Amino acid sequence: MGEQDWLTKDFYKVLGVDKGADKKTITKAYRKLARAYHPDQNPGDAAAEAKFKEIGEAYAILSNDEDRKRYDAIRAMGGGGARFAAGSSGGFEDLFGAFNARATGYGGGGARFQTGGADLDDLLSGLFGGGGAQGSGAQFGAGAFGAHGGQGRGPQSRPQPTKGGNRKANLAISFRQAIEGATLSIKVAGKTIKVRIPAGIKDGQKIRLAGHGKPGAHGGPAGDLEVSVAVKPHPVFSREGDDVVVTVPVSFAEAALGAKVDVAMLDGSTRSVRIPAGSDADTAIRLKGKGCALKKGPGDLLVRVRIDVPTDLTREQKRAVEGLAEALGPVSRESWLEAAKE
Repeated sequence: MGEQDWLTKDFYKVLGVDKGADKKTITKAYRKLARAYHPDQNPGDAAAEAKFKEIGEAYAILSNDEDRKRYDAIRAMGGGGARFAAGSSGGFEDLFGAFNARATGYGGGGARFQTGGADLDDLLSGLFGGGGAQGSGAQFGAGAFGAHGGQGRGPQSRPQPTKGGNRKANLAISFRQAIEGATLSIKVAGKTIKVRIPAGIKDGQKIRLAGHGKPGAHGGPAGDLEVSVAVKPHPVFSREGDDVVVTVPVSFAEAALGAKVDVAMLDGSTRSVRIPAGSDADTAIRLKGKGCALKKGPGDLLVRVRIDVPTDLTREQKRAVEGLAEALGPVSRESWLEAAKE
């Protein structure tokens, strides 16, 4: 954006601040709007993307003392307060008329441009790099607004605000933190940043933190921080989708006859759960709402049975098992063998 475009751009209005706002107020307003219109918060929204760019342009000018002074001066000249007084030769009421016309014949220092007390000499020397507005034969607008024959230099195109690059970081969390959610701290580039871990996050998922990446250029916003999450395995619990799985060891007798057993819960407590008679390795008891604490609704806790087979039997135990085997008879595998042929 060139300086000639500043007349039509009210950067104070873009950021929603007063003209006399200090830097702290301007920065606070910019950050609030940048978060609201950030492309990551509005994917595919062209209007939000254009607004985000406009906010960056406004902040780039108003956060720089020198640029802000130049901007205010140009706006003052174009806002009705600027008038061209030329003694007996008449005056130019319109700013652009003054700059696009040849200002000849107003010699002897009679021509002066006033903007609420500021002389054209002062403003032009600062804004356009040329000489003052005095002296016969002075020509305006050649460099600034495209008129022919002028000696002044036009405004230089200023660099556009550019968003900073992204940073990456890794964060290892416990199984319980992944299921229940947590707020943790991570240190990146010498800064400590809080990271909110959403409940139900999976191993390998990424969390994007806007504004915590590398600094932007020319007043542009900072980049983002991408945090890759690694979930540590748990010795007792595992996960299937939104459900948490716990495998409880039971004896052959408990599986065959049924029993009440204590089952470990995620919060560290235990709960008595009845194992139905005739349970095997495929048996699962579902406890509603005891899984991942998701916003859409919690998952379940699946209690699975693992039958512990003794490997070091005493003589009496061995005779007892043999007697049971004789009483029960062999397992029929005919249907299983037939199914294998299909």
